[in-house]
This record gives sequence, C-alpha cells and structure tokens, in this order.
Amino acid sequence: MSENKSLTKNEIKQLSGLTLAYLGDASWEVVVRDHLVQSGLTKPKDLHKAATEFVSAKGQALLVEAMQAEEGFLTEDEMTIFKRGRNAKSHSSAKNADIHTYRIATGFEALMGFAYLNDQNRFKEIAAFCIQYILHAQKEEQENG
Repeated sequence: MSENKSLTKNEIKQLSGLTLAYLGDASWEVVVRDHLVQSGLTKPKDLHKAATEFVSAKGQALLVEAMQAEEGFLTEDEMTIFKRGRNAKSHSSAKNADIHTYRIATGFEALMGFAYLNDQNRFKEIAAFCIQYILHAQKEEQENG
C-alpha cells in the first residue's frame, strides 16, 4: 500500500466507475491468486486455468447475481457503485462475453475497487462471500456433473 495521502470517503465516492473497476480488477485478481496458492495449486498452467473461472466476466456476473440474491448483503452505496461501473462507457470490449455480461462484470470490479479503497474489512467480507460461492458452485458441479 502507498504511504501517500489516503483518499477521503467522499473522494472515493467521486471516482469514476472505470477507475474503481481498474483497481477492483487488480484487487480481486490478488484475492483469487492468493486463494489458489493457499489451496495448494503450484503449477502456473493449473493456476491460470483455475483463476480464469474466478475472474472471467461470466463468473463475475454470476457473483453479482449471488450477492443481489442474498437480501441485504449489498448496501445502497455498494449498489450505486456497482451500477456506476456497469453503466460506464468503456472503450474496451469483451473478449469472451457478450456486452451485457461484460458490463455487469465491470460493475463487479467497480464494487470491489470501491470496497478495497473504502473499507478493507468489507472488501474481505465481499471477497470471502465470492470465494465461498464459487467453491460451493464447483462442488455442486462435481457432484452433478
């Protein structure tokens, strides 16, 4: 973390959806990579394959859906930030997802960037929810698949 002046809560709320998504993408990626290494994966090929499931636009869109389904999980401010990211006009395009899914994923990343800057405990809580959701989905897929 930087030792420079921290942004105020108001300054954080004023950041663009794409700026928050930029930071959220990186912070979520670190959480995922840490989880995968902690779970025992060590081969770069295996790590990359496993990480893709966690960080893909489709996967992130499913995580948003799960958080929204959990009544009261996301605060009003968090929903506002998610929508700001989702509705942001991006100049990049989705590689492996339709535009709707890509925009939802951008909203997820904006939410993660906001939580990362605004409240580290909340960031960890959201990240833990997401990791647990993915692990549960993987377990169900293995049992049914």
